[in-house]
Amino acid sequence: MKIPDTYGLPQQLTTRRRFDRAAATFDGADALHAEARERLLERLVLLGAQPSTILDLGAATGSASAILAGRYPGASIIAADSSLSMAQRVRGKFADREKIVPMQCDAHALPCAEESVDLVFANLLLPWVLPDRVFGECARVLRPGGLALFTTFGPDTLIELRRAWTAVDHGIHVHGFIDMHDIGDLALRAGLVEPVIDVDRLTISYRSTAALMAELQATGSANSAAGRREGLTGRTRFRAFETAFCEQAETGRPAVTVELVFLQAWGAGRRQAVPRPADGVARIAAEDLARTARKPPS
Repeated sequence: MKIPDTYGLPQQLTTRRRFDRAAATFDGADALHAEARERLLERLVLLGAQPSTILDLGAATGSASAILAGRYPGASIIAADSSLSMAQRVRGKFADREKIVPMQCDAHALPCAEESVDLVFANLLLPWVLPDRVFGECARVLRPGGLALFTTFGPDTLIELRRAWTAVDHGIHVHGFIDMHDIGDLALRAGLVEPVIDVDRLTISYRSTAALMAELQATGSANSAAGRREGLTGRTRFRAFETAFCEQAETGRPAVTVELVFLQAWGAGRRQAVPRPADGVARIAAEDLARTARKPPS
């Protein structure tokens, strides 16, 4: 399986700089991140985990860390992010919270000991990293039976923007996202156990195209794909894009699709990953899926 060149190392550096710049504006524009976070936290409740060490991976300004600290008052929480500016924000916001420890680090090479973490919580990190390497690091640091929870975006996310730009030129204007089935395969190959994936589809409306672009910029979520246009977009071309984008709106307001993908997986324990069938289709009985959702492997 080939990871799209969207995830090349030069793009990682570009993304890190964007998140550094976005640290000051992130909390005022993170509505989508907050929605994804709440839905991921709901899944965590159903799984009944009781972690003592939590890694909030891609923590941004630490909103999830604060909620996790309230939910698990005895747990130590590492709020890890590749952006130094984000880590500094966490330190400033939670200086009086000894259990929340900010850490600036590369998710591809975590400075954590093997089998030292009970829960990895990663909200919308995967679009901006090399997923296979991050999964490998999660498999390394998770204790046997430890839980990893991720949200990411599916390939239909922002499809309206792609269609609109296609009417203008053939450049790469929208960040690419990996298919959910590939995400599951990558998690298995990296050493995580029993991945379970589900998807929610959202439609988000904006008062204007400018409001959408401002939100992407404020959260550091702008296009970082390899091959993207490096120069400024001219006014004429942007107006043509805006016209094509707004023409797709069914409600009179510009809107985008968000394909929100959820992944849960376990650290390697006594259970072993089941080999993928020859026809490429994984079959899981409904009762087994429910059992997996109720408790971790022992």
